[in-house]
Amino acid sequence: MNSVRASNVSRRPRRVSRPRPVQPERNHQEREDVPADMVAEESGPGAQNSPYQLRRKSLPKRTVCPTKPSMEMQGASTSTTENFGHRPKRPRVSGKCQDLPAPAEQYLQEKLPDEVVLKIFSYLLEQDLCRAACVCKRFSELANDPILKRLYMEVFEYTRPMMHPEAGKFYQINPEEYEQPNPWKESFQQLYKGAHVKPGFAEHFYSNPARYKGRDNMFYYDTIEDALGGGQEPHFDGLIFVHSGIYTDEWIYIESPITMIGAPGKVAEKVIIENTRDSTFVFMEGSEDAYVGYMTIRFNPDDKSAQHHNAHHCLEITVNCSPIIDHCIIRSTCTGSAVCVSGQGACPTIKHCNISDCENVGLYITDHAQFQGIYEDNEISNNALAGIWVKNHGNPIIRRNHIHHGRDVGVFTFDHGMGYFESCNIHRNRIAGFEVKAYANPTVVRCEIHHGQTGGIYVHEKGRGQFIENKIFANNFAGVWITSNSDPTIGNAIFNGNQGGVYIFGDGRGLIEGNDIYGNALAGIQIRTNSCPIVRHNKIHDGQHGGIYVHEKGQGVIEENEVYSNTLAGVWVTTGSTPVLRRNRIHSGKQVGVYFYDNGHGVLEDNDIYNHMYSGVQITGSNPKIRRNKIWGGQNGGILVYNSLGFIEDNEIFDNAMAGVWIKTDSNPTLRRNKIHDGRDGGICIFNGGRLLEENDIFRNAQAGVLISTNSHPVLRKNRIFDGFAAIEITNHATATLEGNQIFNNRFGGLFLASGVNVTMKNKILNNQDAIEKAVSRGQCLYKISSYTSYPMHDFYCHTCNTTDRNAICVNCIKKCHQGHDVEFIRHDFFCDCGAGTLSNPCTLAGEPTHDTDTLYDSAPPIESNTLQHN
Repeated sequence: MNSVRASNVSRRPRRVSRPRPVQPERNHQEREDVPADMVAEESGPGAQNSPYQLRRKSLPKRTVCPTKPSMEMQGASTSTTENFGHRPKRPRVSGKCQDLPAPAEQYLQEKLPDEVVLKIFSYLLEQDLCRAACVCKRFSELANDPILKRLYMEVFEYTRPMMHPEAGKFYQINPEEYEQPNPWKESFQQLYKGAHVKPGFAEHFYSNPARYKGRDNMFYYDTIEDALGGGQEPHFDGLIFVHSGIYTDEWIYIESPITMIGAPGKVAEKVIIENTRDSTFVFMEGSEDAYVGYMTIRFNPDDKSAQHHNAHHCLEITVNCSPIIDHCIIRSTCTGSAVCVSGQGACPTIKHCNISDCENVGLYITDHAQFQGIYEDNEISNNALAGIWVKNHGNPIIRRNHIHHGRDVGVFTFDHGMGYFESCNIHRNRIAGFEVKAYANPTVVRCEIHHGQTGGIYVHEKGRGQFIENKIFANNFAGVWITSNSDPTIGNAIFNGNQGGVYIFGDGRGLIEGNDIYGNALAGIQIRTNSCPIVRHNKIHDGQHGGIYVHEKGQGVIEENEVYSNTLAGVWVTTGSTPVLRRNRIHSGKQVGVYFYDNGHGVLEDNDIYNHMYSGVQITGSNPKIRRNKIWGGQNGGILVYNSLGFIEDNEIFDNAMAGVWIKTDSNPTLRRNKIHDGRDGGICIFNGGRLLEENDIFRNAQAGVLISTNSHPVLRKNRIFDGFAAIEITNHATATLEGNQIFNNRFGGLFLASGVNVTMKNKILNNQDAIEKAVSRGQCLYKISSYTSYPMHDFYCHTCNTTDRNAICVNCIKKCHQGHDVEFIRHDFFCDCGAGTLSNPCTLAGEPTHDTDTLYDSAPPIESNTLQHN
């Protein structure tokens, strides 16, 4: 958008100000004894209403001591316009010689009714009113309130006192709450020297010189151009009051430190300055301390589609100027931005303004506009393009702005735009709340970015930026989007989005650090298509989907995060992705902790993974490296491996409800140097797979240390299997190579082989308790020592008592309870159904039957997670 005209383009010359009518000279020798009819005759038309008729009448005076001057006379002689509003000092007199009030004076001061005094005071102007207030306490009370208040409202059109304590600072106060006794008077003093602009003002005031005699420090103009040209007046200090009205097509080029103020509050909408041909206000070099406030500024061209209007604006602030724009309503209906700040040294202060309903950008900052430019507490809404554009090394400070309901993006920084954005409320914009593009690098802190119709923050095409301590929530798309080689820093609260939290794709990068990401409808963080961010020190929790989702060749370093209480997997890795997950705490999920599937790779190291409803880690069709993790508290086992490879090394896997490691369905991982202990089921269970188990410590598990079943052929080398129930069980036509393992101190025994099993072994099997052999030798039912939670090898089936295909009977029950029955010898890993009480005839060796049902070793396999995929 070509929104700034070149600085060397010639301006239209300022229209010459109309000469102000000459004020009549004030007669410094007032004739107090002139009759009233003569005063009216000398004053000309309109003088019959002059308040000075009363003041000029002489009153008889009587003095006790003629050698001393009258106090009233002396006080009057010392009063000047320069001491406006201050009581003159009275001379001190002795008690023997004092002025006594004349009867007329006493009557005026003490007995004249308040209503009459107020009526008289209502004809006085401000300086004479203040002189009257110096006469006595009663006059002071009557003159200051409400007469001065009414006069103040007539002069300034303000319904409350406007304070002006210093240059560039105006604010209204509530008089009842003000600490000083008379705020109307104080405001009058602060605002007294100024020019007043309103159509017809000059003709009215300068055609009634007697009525307004004494206002030497006030000037009256019909147009703003005339007021700007009145700087040569001797008492003019640059303060211009613009009264209610519509001022159209004036050429307002400000190149001096003037102050121009309209009417505050809702009355500001009645002070309208509009241009249809050129920029409404242009601030040029020399306007460093100019002030414009409390008015409506509009640019409303007749031909809104004209190309040359792209360079026209409501406010145009050019090089080396720093005006203050305060409490203005700014509207533009053309194709140029409403406010344009451009050029080196352009650093205005724009505060408390309303920039809305414009047909282009609201606020446009470009071309090295300096860091000192401050934009605070503005309302920017419903603009056709972005609420704010920052471009070409523009570097503003933008605080506490309300940017909302835009028909495009809320804030757009691009082409090396910068800026510091703090505590802004950005919401309900049609596109992203904040967009960063093309090497832009803003800093955005403590803002609220929410309810965007697309995303919250969109960083693309090599954008950068720091987004720290913001609240990003309830956006229709992802809270933060990062793509196309962009590299921002993100550290915010990102929550309750209608899609994901942070979405990094298309070679995106970035530092995602210190975020609190929760309650989002899709993954808390999603990394895809060759993106490689650093994700660390985040909390990712309570999502309606998964925690972190890495897919389609996603990469990245994911470390020291806490990922918990998500509905699906804590971390997914899939489709050729290779992230590094390091030192994370992944816990309390409603499914799997970490899920590698469909050719997911990567490294999972030094993590704490615990207390998941499914397994801690599941590997399906993938080949990751899993090392030095602690994996515990899984309700469906520690690590599950399906149709996969992988290296599982140096992990500690304990206190899982099912096997520490499940290996199933043609899986061939390598397990080295793991500690697998204190499981509530077996240590390692291998079904139709297995490759190498080497140098693992497997101990204190409730079932077999290693169960090998169903056509599995692993190699077990140099493992230590101890302090469990059964050390190694091999069944269902499996085979194994057992080399150099140490098997000791197991309750049931060291090695149990089912019928048809052949193994190659060279191991040390020593000091096991051999509880199975001892129970057989004592004639006990083996259910006495195994119950239904442990499965020592049994020798027989009873075909006579068989009710299912799996009624296994221990050797002593065959001899005692099933003597003479049709039995078959076979070794298998089941508990004794006779002792368990599942047969029609009670066991005579086990005592009271434990009517415990069909708990079989294969009846509770691990649950494979079918986690939904979302692109």
